[in-house]
Amino acid sequence: MDALSVVSQLRDLASEPQNREAIVQDQGCLPGLVLFLDHQSPDVLLATLQTLRYLAELSPNIPTMKNELGMMVSLENLVTRDELCADITNLAKEVYGILVAPPLPVHRTPERQRTKKSQFFLNSSNKKAKCVTLHIQGLDSVDQRGLCEEALLKVRGVISFTFQMASKRCTVRIRSDLPTESLASAIAATKVLSAQQVVKNEAGDEVFIPLSASGAVAPRDSALPDYIPEDEEKPEEATDRAVSRTAAKDDANGSWLNAAAGFLTRTFYW
Repeated sequence: MDALSVVSQLRDLASEPQNREAIVQDQGCLPGLVLFLDHQSPDVLLATLQTLRYLAELSPNIPTMKNELGMMVSLENLVTRDELCADITNLAKEVYGILVAPPLPVHRTPERQRTKKSQFFLNSSNKKAKCVTLHIQGLDSVDQRGLCEEALLKVRGVISFTFQMASKRCTVRIRSDLPTESLASAIAATKVLSAQQVVKNEAGDEVFIPLSASGAVAPRDSALPDYIPEDEEKPEEATDRAVSRTAAKDDANGSWLNAAAGFLTRTFYW
């Protein structure tokens, strides 16, 4: 992962209201965002400010954000830097203003929430999603799981994924327009893992379908569905790990948020 990738994923998480409290309460994410405010890349700065703007929409987050070490000083510095573009400067002023003088809570209707979000980030909402179950050869340890996580997180259009280590399975929730072969390509790029799609045939039995990792669609039985419909999913009772971009969880081992926080900790903490 690089800085822009991590902050972009945090921004996507923060765009969902149910994730905002968890991000701010996480011990690694908020300090990491403050450090990103001093980054040299304008793209990282803009994505960081957009993330903070989302987080500040939840009123209980404001005191924690305001009191985070370095937050207000870094925002002030961005406001006064002449070489930055207007988008960054204006957004820094907006976030600073919210933290200094938070507005009274406003009860928004769902329609108003959708309108505000679409104005703030174009094309940020998830389209209709589908779930794909993969059998991953080589998924034998925590290290291999970590490699698989990093590979899947790089695929644009992956929403969340859940591991079942005992059966070497990974259930991936993706945008409906994302080819399943893209997942296989990302996993194959690890050089130690490979993926096959798990589907059910007409008899209801699970079968493995080879996936092309080169971008071409692998031959398959036309009678088989593209993916297991969500209403047919039956997750194992003991799920080893779940990672999500749209629903941060409190479980320390259960969300993409912790992968991002881990990256921030490894990269910035001394």
